[in-house]
Amino acid sequence: MPLKLNVGLSKKIGLPDYGSLGASCYIELELNNGLLDGGLSGIQAEAQRAFAACRQAVDDELARHRTHDDDHEPHHAAPKNGNGPIATNGNGSQLTGSPAHRASGKQLSYIEQLAGEIRDLGARRLEGLAKQMFNKPLADLSSLDASTLIDTLKQVKAGKINLDAATKGAAA
Repeated sequence: MPLKLNVGLSKKIGLPDYGSLGASCYIELELNNGLLDGGLSGIQAEAQRAFAACRQAVDDELARHRTHDDDHEPHHAAPKNGNGPIATNGNGSQLTGSPAHRASGKQLSYIEQLAGEIRDLGARRLEGLAKQMFNKPLADLSSLDASTLIDTLKQVKAGKINLDAATKGAAA
């Protein structure tokens, strides 16, 4: 009776707007019965090779989609909502958390919503805070920058940090 080895790997990465991208690889191998004669090391070596092949295939596929999405991703400006323009990520196909990818429209909208709930934090002061913290305008924040700003605004709103301390002299 032949030995069968099943190895699988599935990996999923998050995308903006609650999306995700996943890739899976599953391999079934028939192994020589003689592998059992050498103990578990022969079977483990075959499993490690199969797993490495799966890992490489999954990583390559995810990388291929990331590169494709980055090359074709439009960046649009959303209409003003009273606090200034909001840059959006277009089709939402960029990866979350990467410092090279723009903040999503949802992140920027949430930033402006939080800012509207904080006394004395208008559009100019919010823009100044973004420039002070990240040395760039609000519309140019990466998804990681936006996440950091959201955390800061939540702390200000909760009274854990002072708005003046957060802005550190940013334009009022």
